[in-house]
Amino acid sequence: MKKALLVWLRYTFFLASLLSVASVSAKSVIIDGEAPNFTLPSNQGKTIQLSDLRGDVVMINFWASWCAPCRQEMPLLEDLYERYKKIGFTILGVNIDTDVKDANKVLDAIPVSFPVVYDTKNAVSDLYELGAMPTTVMVDRQGNQRFLHKGYKPGFEEAYEQEIRKLLRE
Repeated sequence: MKKALLVWLRYTFFLASLLSVASVSAKSVIIDGEAPNFTLPSNQGKTIQLSDLRGDVVMINFWASWCAPCRQEMPLLEDLYERYKKIGFTILGVNIDTDVKDANKVLDAIPVSFPVVYDTKNAVSDLYELGAMPTTVMVDRQGNQRFLHKGYKPGFEEAYEQEIRKLLRE
């Protein structure tokens, strides 16, 4: 009897887990207000200031070397960047590792052409009040925050693309 109950509980827990994963939506939270400005050193050898990117739609993607979903979405972000960079879109990857070497190991394994900046003191991460890793913020051409995504699940890139297209049309 105990064994049957234990099997039933495990099965119920398994089904509940599947349903909760299936119910995760790729929808973002709509946000507003000016995107907090920052200046950080980049992997491309120059310092980048967010406000210098005004006029472009900017996806700010916070990531870390220890974050498996971050590594999973990086090639998908690279694909979005390659498709839309010529029409006013850029991605700014913000790495939050305290040691740049950790970030560079990931970038060696998963190369991207969009700029990555290093937030080794987590000042920008604190400014944006990160609550999940990765976190993605979509910024419109005027420098306003518009969409917020916390975490990553396969399929989120479809929502990213819809938001990019919407912001590029504005």
